[in-house]
Amino acid sequence: MKIDILAIAAHPDDVELSCAGTLLRQKSLGQTIGVLDLTRGELGTRGTDKTRAEEAAASSAILDLDMRQCLDLPDGFFNNSAEYQRKVIAAIRKYQPEIILTNAIRDRHPDHGKAATLVKDSAFLSGLIKIETFDEDGKLQEAWRPKKVYHFIQNDFIEPDFIVDISEFWETKIESIKAFKTQFFTGTEKEDDSEPETFISKPGFIEFIQSRAKEMGHRIGVKYGEGFTVNSTVGINDLNSLI
Repeated sequence: MKIDILAIAAHPDDVELSCAGTLLRQKSLGQTIGVLDLTRGELGTRGTDKTRAEEAAASSAILDLDMRQCLDLPDGFFNNSAEYQRKVIAAIRKYQPEIILTNAIRDRHPDHGKAATLVKDSAFLSGLIKIETFDEDGKLQEAWRPKKVYHFIQNDFIEPDFIVDISEFWETKIESIKAFKTQFFTGTEKEDDSEPETFISKPGFIEFIQSRAKEMGHRIGVKYGEGFTVNSTVGINDLNSLI
């Protein structure tokens, strides 16, 4: 299946927190959208790899994704090596995205910056015909290079190069985040919850996500926004497309 917009992220829930609204907007415009989780997030303090997979499936249904796949790279221990590049390249060639959305270029969690570099480099290498990768059936894949790789903004503030208006899709974005019940405060926590409290499980974290989206939205004159950075100059062919 060809995917127009493919979000590739280090952990399940990275996409929901950072660019779910943008995916929903593109879906509303008739494009296909998908998520490639590099790891299962198995090192997370709360939940297990099994519960994270179940929550990712629930979120995928909320976002109406056209596909979601996990590459099963080792959480915390993947790097930008040939071994992992080939896995990402094979996925890019499988789905042939026009645009890739991926992790922040630097962030509080070291996996985010590592994923940003791994995906950016793999997207370029995916276009080289002399790099051979094979699909699940052992068939040689065709080279494919997406037109653009954009990095979403996560915990640490990074000055955005552009901001997407996600006001219309805010409630669905929040619903997709709350599908990760073991990770975030949903407002329906049980009193006997024995899981340790973490940085992201506190009630204030969801408030932070909302405040960040409001800040981004304010900068372009809308209610909610998601910001992105780019590795190369972005060109437009219609001034009317700018807010």
